Amino acid sequence: MDYLEKARRVIGLELAEVQRLLDRLDATFVEAVETIHRCVENRGKIVVVGVGKSGHIGEKIAATLTSTGSPAVVLNSLNALHGDLGVVADGDVILALSSSGETDELVNILPALSRFDVRIIGMTGSASSFLAQNSHIHLDVNVEQEACPLNLAPTSSTTVMLVLGDALAMVLLEARGFQKEDFARFHPGGRLGRALLLKVSQIMRGAEQMAIVRPAMTIREVLLKMADVRAGLAVVVDEAGLLAGIFTHGDLGRHFRQHQDLLEREVGEFMTRRPVTIRADKLAVEVLHLIEQHRIDDLVVLDEGQRPIGVVDSQDLARFRLV
Repeated sequence: MDYLEKARRVIGLELAEVQRLLDRLDATFVEAVETIHRCVENRGKIVVVGVGKSGHIGEKIAATLTSTGSPAVVLNSLNALHGDLGVVADGDVILALSSSGETDELVNILPALSRFDVRIIGMTGSASSFLAQNSHIHLDVNVEQEACPLNLAPTSSTTVMLVLGDALAMVLLEARGFQKEDFARFHPGGRLGRALLLKVSQIMRGAEQMAIVRPAMTIREVLLKMADVRAGLAVVVDEAGLLAGIFTHGDLGRHFRQHQDLLEREVGEFMTRRPVTIRADKLAVEVLHLIEQHRIDDLVVLDEGQRPIGVVDSQDLARFRLV
């Protein structure tokens, strides 16, 4: 049995169904986005309901919506008629998921949901189904073939639902002007949340931990300054206190073989001019991007006047649990 070939078949079938979804995306999607947008702006919420595999996809969609600023809750369709309808309020949007659109549990609760002043968005694969006919907006998630070789197990259909749910959440994110800082407020415990909440000024080493030197100083003097503050680089400034360059242990290693008198030479000859820098008021996440992009170990932090006021050492990132 060729396992790789069979895996490629599954992935290919699901990709084809996602492409079909992309090709038929139309104004109903726009209407769905605008409906949810109005709901959230009016302090309403999205109530997601589904059964079986559709229910699992619904939980993921609800989690994505909530984490990106569009409050969503999952309504258990089995318990909805036994008190759980209490989570629904006038002004909410109901996002109901069912591949067939005829699932008994959904058919049973839709009349009850209709008694609220809500908008129902049905995500189903059948435009003639009970769910589609009783929804204000129908999002078509029809698939021609499941990736299951028996064409039975929900595979392509759940993938299409998930992709469409992600599209809703991401378009809403942009429509509502959701920013990195907003994302961090909802994810304060993770590495990304910390990186988005912390400012460079909170993680940098201050002036007292910097080796600040002048271009005319010898490299021997510079190394002693670096040793005094246990720094991996020296920050070279001109007479006005503006950044002129940096000199690192790496620079020492690169030039030592070629210049036997290196220690007595002026650091200005060998410093790196125009090093990578960052402003103190930037987010720590930008430090991660710059260090990865330029493959460097240290960043000089500047104030508004381009004067060095600190250094971010990549070794400190672990201390702040940013890596």
